[in-house]
Amino acid sequence: MTHTRHRLWAYAIFAALLSAAGLPIYIHAPKFYVDAYGVSLTSLGGILFLLRMLDVVQDPVLGQLAGWLRRWRALSVALAVAVLALAMWGLFAVEPLFAPLIWFAVMLALVFSAFSYLTIVFYAQGVTKAGSLGTHGHLQTARWRETGALLGVCVAAVAPVMLGYWMDAPFTDFALGFAVLALVAALAMRPEWESGAVSLPVGFGPVMGDALARRLLVVAFLNAAPVAVTSTLFLFYVESRLGAADAAGPLLVLFFLAAAVSAPVWGRLAERHGEKRVLLSAMALAVLAFACVLPLGTEDILGFGVICVVTGFTLGADMTLLPALFARRMARVAPSASEGFGLWSFMTKFTLAFAAVSLLPVLEDSGFRPGAANGEEVLWLLTLAYAAVPCALKLVAMLLLSRLDLSRV
Repeated sequence: MTHTRHRLWAYAIFAALLSAAGLPIYIHAPKFYVDAYGVSLTSLGGILFLLRMLDVVQDPVLGQLAGWLRRWRALSVALAVAVLALAMWGLFAVEPLFAPLIWFAVMLALVFSAFSYLTIVFYAQGVTKAGSLGTHGHLQTARWRETGALLGVCVAAVAPVMLGYWMDAPFTDFALGFAVLALVAALAMRPEWESGAVSLPVGFGPVMGDALARRLLVVAFLNAAPVAVTSTLFLFYVESRLGAADAAGPLLVLFFLAAAVSAPVWGRLAERHGEKRVLLSAMALAVLAFACVLPLGTEDILGFGVICVVTGFTLGADMTLLPALFARRMARVAPSASEGFGLWSFMTKFTLAFAAVSLLPVLEDSGFRPGAANGEEVLWLLTLAYAAVPCALKLVAMLLLSRLDLSRV
């Protein structure tokens, strides 16, 4: 038992590294480049969308590459971790060596590519690991992995804001801390990459040919989209709608800590009552919480803080149960899982790009200006984008999930 826990602890650390390079980038990078270099919101949204379009080709190919490199997995992971850490340093700690927008695009391309490969390999390894843990192996692995991921998101999301209270260059310190975490995570997971058989790659045919796997991918896309929308707009909403820019850090802490605390809870509930019922309950609670954002106005910080706790709590279910369901299905239809999680990675990340390219230009065209005085009509549009759009997406995801027969998983 101790040996198993030690190994799963390593999964939590590596998940924290990956999550620190995912969602927080969408929270901080656009605002950082707007504030520091005057890059327009529309340009940033376009770049983020184009980079995600790269994933249309890249993620599935990286899934296959992960299968081909299975014998050299430890080496390939070490190289990808190094690229990830160096690109993060270049994004936040290095003065652009050429046009800031192009530098932004190049550094993010490196971050996203390394992130994609590592995510695919990591989740595929999780399928192998879960198979050795017994009946609830996938849920057990998911609890450790997603709790670590949510703690990583929590720290990475709030670190630049909090460091800004004490440091002159908070993003430089953030990049340095990320490099240290990368080293620790790589060392912690190294025994996992070097031990245990990895299944041969099977291609995309078995994954895309399985109706349940396809539907789970669609549900994942629709269910991740609300988080993508709120992550993209969070800092703008808190600063402009609530008029409480200084509260952004504590609010992010509330959100992600609630998610981290809830991940083991949702896993236990799913073991007792079934993943589908528990997940639908969490999604319904999230819709109710998003709806409560609509009447909020300036300085309604306490009410928004409660909403952050509730939505963060429901995020724990999204990040724990859906990946566990998909991993269990991959264990049956595509045991190597690398191709399946290549598609999963693309679907979940594409939501972030879609949110950026669809919402940021609309806000800018409406007259919204970050950090400036905005009219009530513009602020209402920001509120609708932040709250009403996630409600609608969640409801569609609930409808699709309710129609799935998960007994076959």
